[in-house]
Amino acid sequence: MGRRRSSRELALKFLYQTELNRGEFEEQMQDFTERSACQGEVKKYMTELVDAIAIHKSVIDGLLEKCCENWTLSRMSVIDRNILRIATCELMFQKDVPPKVAIDEAVEIAKKFGSDDSPDFINGVLDRVKKELEKELAEPTPGKSI
Repeated sequence: MGRRRSSRELALKFLYQTELNRGEFEEQMQDFTERSACQGEVKKYMTELVDAIAIHKSVIDGLLEKCCENWTLSRMSVIDRNILRIATCELMFQKDVPPKVAIDEAVEIAKKFGSDDSPDFINGVLDRVKKELEKELAEPTPGKSI
């Protein structure tokens, strides 16, 4: 397994933990990284993802809500919701991660940690997220001349 996959899986485990446990974010992060013995590039990328999700959570969740047909984030499993957050964060903010890679990685992680329906669900939602982001980039900004 690659380092980035390990980082994504650790980010998923951390996000899962924070949804189930109350406490200070920084304290939970420190405890988590010590217990999981993650180091180097794996820890660095996992931390980047988790921090970006924490900072941009309302934007990420808003985009996911927009792209989820007949679903709200609160109705999703904790695993699916956080896999979607990680991949959407990568699609929006990690410009060195190609969209296809972000989506494929999310589907593979869903196969490992989600339900039988998770991979198809994750793939469908992220495809809509990708198209929505592409549409937003293609639309001219009001008041801006071309």
